[in-house]
Amino acid sequence: MPKYNTLSRQKSLFLLIALSFTTFFLSPISPSRAESIPKPSDAPLELNLLNKPQGLVITANTINPERLTIPSLWWAKENSENKLLDNWIAYPTTEQQAARIDLIVNQQIWSLLDYLERYNFVNKMGSMARNFGYNIRVFNYQQEPLATYTCNFSNSPDLCKIQMSNQSKLGLRQTIQEN
Repeated sequence: MPKYNTLSRQKSLFLLIALSFTTFFLSPISPSRAESIPKPSDAPLELNLLNKPQGLVITANTINPERLTIPSLWWAKENSENKLLDNWIAYPTTEQQAARIDLIVNQQIWSLLDYLERYNFVNKMGSMARNFGYNIRVFNYQQEPLATYTCNFSNSPDLCKIQMSNQSKLGLRQTIQEN
């Protein structure tokens, strides 16, 4: 009987070590790398820029007749499922802030989507913005933050993180982070 217990313990220990190594080596982003992703901008949403863009700020209504304006989200806006993406404001990089795009979504449609549909939208738009070197924040017209897609562009490949606000049926908000 003692020999069987020793053998069983050795197998258990081997499985535990194997699982530990597998988890360690297969984890997509180690904690130290995930910490290097900057926090989303805490600048307020400036809805007044939708009608009167200033400086290098670009909106869905900004049109350059000579060349493609970057970032270019017009195609995404027009092809957004159920017209979820209503408008957007793109801010260039400054000394204080990384380049970002504030997406304004139709709240009625957003509220009809489940978590995976919202996540898919944020991931798709974030990937598109990342190609132009921008982070995104998602808002409704009540200026409530709904989600962010933030990247560290100094790494190759880019390290990015999605944060989603999830409103429970009780009206409480919680933030869910995905690395």
